[in-house]
Amino acid sequence: MPPILTSLLDTDAYKLHMQQAVYHRYPDAEVVAEFHSRNEEDLLPMMGQIEEQLRLAGSLRLSKAESLFLAERPFFSADYLDHLRRKPLDASLLRVFERDGRINVRVEGPWQDVILWEIPVLATISEMRNRFRYPQFGVSQALTRLDQKIDKLQYTLSPEEMQDFNLIDFGTRRRFSQAVQDAVVGRLKERLPCFRGTSNYQLAQKYQLPAVGTQAHEWFQAHQQLGFPLAQSQRAALTSWLDEFSSHLGIALTDCITMDAFLHDFDFELASRYQGLRHDSGDPVVWGEKAISHYQRLGINPASKTLVFSDGLNLDKAVALFRHFRGRINTSFGIGTQLTCDLPGVSPMNIVFKLMECNGGPVAKISDSPGKTLCRDADFVRHLKQAFHLPR
Repeated sequence: MPPILTSLLDTDAYKLHMQQAVYHRYPDAEVVAEFHSRNEEDLLPMMGQIEEQLRLAGSLRLSKAESLFLAERPFFSADYLDHLRRKPLDASLLRVFERDGRINVRVEGPWQDVILWEIPVLATISEMRNRFRYPQFGVSQALTRLDQKIDKLQYTLSPEEMQDFNLIDFGTRRRFSQAVQDAVVGRLKERLPCFRGTSNYQLAQKYQLPAVGTQAHEWFQAHQQLGFPLAQSQRAALTSWLDEFSSHLGIALTDCITMDAFLHDFDFELASRYQGLRHDSGDPVVWGEKAISHYQRLGINPASKTLVFSDGLNLDKAVALFRHFRGRINTSFGIGTQLTCDLPGVSPMNIVFKLMECNGGPVAKISDSPGKTLCRDADFVRHLKQAFHLPR
C-alpha cells in the first residue's frame, strides 16, 4: 500500500507552532500521549497496516520548497526550522498495540518530539478505516455534497454578509482521505470568497492560503506539570505563549479548565495582548456572550477582538452563530469533518490523540462539555478542580 502521508507539512498548523514554543521553552519536558476512539470502533483488523503507515510517516523530511515556505512565516525562528529539518518525526517513540480488545497508539518521549505525532496518527487511522469500510467512496461524492452546501450558503447569505463571513478548513485530523481534503480546499477556494484559510500547512502552501492555528489543549495541560503552582498553570501557559510569539498567533483556547476558570485568569493585560479566543466545547452562544461581557467589563471594545468557533460545526450552525454575533464582535468558523468527511452514508470517526502525562505526572482537561474531560487519575482531577475553584 502506498504511503498515506507524503509530506511533513500535511499536518495542522498548531502542531508546528506549539513545537517551536516547546523547543525554545521546555526542551527537557517528557510526555506521554495516547490515541482514543470515543465510539470504540473495532480497528484491530487493520492494526498492522496502520503501524506500517505510521512507520513510513517517520521517514518524511522537509523538502527545500517546504523549508522556504515555512521560513517566509514571520513567527518561525531560524533555529527551530533547522531543528525541524534535522529531526522531524521520530518513529522510535511510537508504539502500536492491542489493549482491552482495541487498538492503541502510545507515543512517549521528549515533548518537542512527541508533539508532531497527533495529526499523523489521527489522519492515518481515519483514512485507513475509510479505505476498508467505504472503498466505493471518494472525491467525487465529497465534492457533490460540498457543491450543494456552497449553493445553499450562497443563497442564504446576502452579499454583505458573505463579505464578513470567515470560513476556515479545520478538517485534517478526521478527514475521509488526504485526496478528499485536498479537493475540498481547492473547491472552497474556487467558489467561496469567504473562504479564508486552512489549518493544513501542505494545503496552505499548495493553494496559497493562510495557515490557521495557535495552540491546543496539550499546551495548557503540560503546564500543569512544568513546575508552576497548579492554580497558576493556565496563566503561565498564556504568558509563555505571548513571550514566544508576541504579536503573532494571538488566539487563545479557552476550555482546558472551563471557560469560567479561563476568564478568571484572562485579565486586562492578557485580554489586550491576545487577538481573540477559540471555542471548542460547551454552548457556543453562552460562551460567546461570556466573552463579550468579559471584554466589556475590562473596558476593551469587543469589536476589536475575534471569536473563533471550532466545536462540531457545520455551515448551518456557523451561519446562525455569525448572525447572532455580527456587529458585536468579529467571528471565524473552523469546520472540520463536516467539510472533509461528509459523504453520503459515511459516519466520521470520533477519535482523539491526547496528552496523558508530563514529566511523570498526570495532566487533565476539564472542558465545558463533560464528555470531553480526559484523565485517568481521579485524584489529580479533584486537585485541579480545587485549584481552580470548580465544583467537584
